Amino acid sequence: MTTSLARVLSALFHPLLMPTLLFGILLFQVPGVIGLDAFSERARLSLLLLIAIGTFGVPALLIYYLYRQGLLSSLHMDDRSERRLPYLITGLIYTFLTFLFAFRMQLVSETAPEVAIILGSITVSILLVGLISLFWKISAHSVGIGGSLGALLGIMLKFSATDLFLSLVALTILAGLVASARLHLNAHTPAQIGTGLALGLTVSLVTVVWLV
Repeated sequence: MTTSLARVLSALFHPLLMPTLLFGILLFQVPGVIGLDAFSERARLSLLLLIAIGTFGVPALLIYYLYRQGLLSSLHMDDRSERRLPYLITGLIYTFLTFLFAFRMQLVSETAPEVAIILGSITVSILLVGLISLFWKISAHSVGIGGSLGALLGIMLKFSATDLFLSLVALTILAGLVASARLHLNAHTPAQIGTGLALGLTVSLVTVVWLV
């Protein structure tokens, strides 16, 4: 794997982009499983856009603001000590979004609770990453893609959603590629990547199986 390819993979499958990818798969492959089969395709697209803005757009802008203010030496946040504030801010934003969906407020007043439950599992993972980062540099990329894998696997097993099989296989391959990319860039050790995958997968899988 070349360094350029490793950087592209790290950017395309950034942790903040994983909720959009996950919900994109769920909204357009198995909308009935998450209670959105009555929504038109346009409505589901609008919901996905809202999720993308909330889970990627807003946190990314705030992290960039921290960088411009000199509170971060790099947008890659290679220094473990610099990860605390960004993860705290991101966790708070995701917590707000979870409650927004859970209580069916504003533009998502008719959204099914399954969306909030899955988003809540992502929030828990982010908060755990922030907590672990106080002591150790866990791979957020691995947590993100592991969480998506766990959610898809849980839904597929619980609801016999065979339509998700190819997506699950593709995401598994991508998880391997992203892990290789992070190793190639010397961003993480194998232990940090493996722990991240296990954390993300476990939190989302348990959440889906027990609560969705």
